[in-house]
Amino acid sequence: MFESAPELSHHFAALRSSADFWSLRHVREVSEHYRVRRSVALPPAFGEDSGAMLTVRIAGVEAYAATSDLTQAGLQAALERAECMARALAGHALLEVGALPVPTGTADDVAPGYEQPLAGPSHWFEVLGAESTRVPRDARLVDWSAGLGVHCVEQIYLNSAGACLRRAQRFVYPALSVTASDGHDSQTRSLGGFNFGQQGGAEVVDRLGLVGAAPRIADEALQLLLAPNTPSGPLDLLLMPDQMVLQIHESIGHPLELDRILGDERNYAGTSFVRLEDFGRYQYGSPLLDVTFDPGCPEELASYRHDDDGTPAQREYLIRRGILQRPLGGALSQLRSGLPGVANSRACSWNRAPIDRMANLNVEPGDRSLAQLIGGIELGILMSTNRSWSIDDARNKFQFGCEWGRLIENGELKGVVKNPNYRGISAHFWRNLAAVGDASTVEVLGTPYCGKGEPNQAVRVGHASPACVFKNIDVFGGAA
Repeated sequence: MFESAPELSHHFAALRSSADFWSLRHVREVSEHYRVRRSVALPPAFGEDSGAMLTVRIAGVEAYAATSDLTQAGLQAALERAECMARALAGHALLEVGALPVPTGTADDVAPGYEQPLAGPSHWFEVLGAESTRVPRDARLVDWSAGLGVHCVEQIYLNSAGACLRRAQRFVYPALSVTASDGHDSQTRSLGGFNFGQQGGAEVVDRLGLVGAAPRIADEALQLLLAPNTPSGPLDLLLMPDQMVLQIHESIGHPLELDRILGDERNYAGTSFVRLEDFGRYQYGSPLLDVTFDPGCPEELASYRHDDDGTPAQREYLIRRGILQRPLGGALSQLRSGLPGVANSRACSWNRAPIDRMANLNVEPGDRSLAQLIGGIELGILMSTNRSWSIDDARNKFQFGCEWGRLIENGELKGVVKNPNYRGISAHFWRNLAAVGDASTVEVLGTPYCGKGEPNQAVRVGHASPACVFKNIDVFGGAA
């Protein structure tokens, strides 16, 4: 762990600069991916990436340059490129950043269990192969696969004010899916869909229930094949946590990113319906809605003690009792807007500059068990596991689809329905939140694929949520 730290620290101490402030952020990521499809092992994939971003501030202007050359000469050359850029920008910068805070602390942020090595490829192929063979023999089951991805990331932040912040994390992504087809229709059921992963080690595979899940997933794919389409109309909607992940992500997370509110994403991923003046007074959801930025959950994908600019991270309410409290904005966006934010200035790797990103964005649990949530619905649909999403540039109007649906009538779960979809307008939808599940319904999930920025950055985002009930939602099925 941190094998390059002594040499990197030595090189950084020897750097020469006339800048007012400079910093180095080194990132090393090692990845491995295993997959078994239809009981046949596919070639494993291994990757390693390492480099550093050098950042300078000169007369209130900030600039940066990245390099994969971690020698003394390579780091010095990158630092000098950043200095040249800062000087070239003098007189043209839109913002004076000299007032930005300068980190001075030291800390080692090592995820629990990180130092315990995982088993090798043969073990994981055995686990995945065994799971693949558990898929029942049925001619209608035409495709299935089991997989596992593991990413280990170590980061070191150093600056000219003496800060040394080190972080080590391991991310584990189990995967399982089964597709059924009768020649006229195809239905896929998966274990968590796209939003399935946690920090940790081998225990994540057990915690997320990969082993032994294949028979159930296959049976549910067959049930979907035989099921009627989801009925259309205004109905109550019970969203399970693996769909709440997507709902939180798209209709709360992205709209609250402060740089987006300030207009930075207009030419790529849109804007936001949220305005600067909305904070502290806007009714984002019903009084049951409490949303937190919480970087302290050990197993969640975006847990950390400092963001990538070195700002200390702490839990904050973004929405409390339905009222909008604060945005997802790091130090730079806070300076630009004059609003308080959170420590969410994040980059996907060493060759990208940090920008405002979601991190761990969670809906806080309520007081209803799953049985009570179901029991309170006279006519509605339970939906689980996202399979499609569409939302406008302002993150306002949306349409989402799920893999799995169940009718709810008179407080009881009834038959399976396929192609369940729903649509709405973000704030109107959250204002229709009618019941929130208790801690027994909460799942900690997340996605490694949140994209934003130019050039694009895909970062890991965590979402923990209970099951939730929404009243009078526009629900509809797929084509017959």
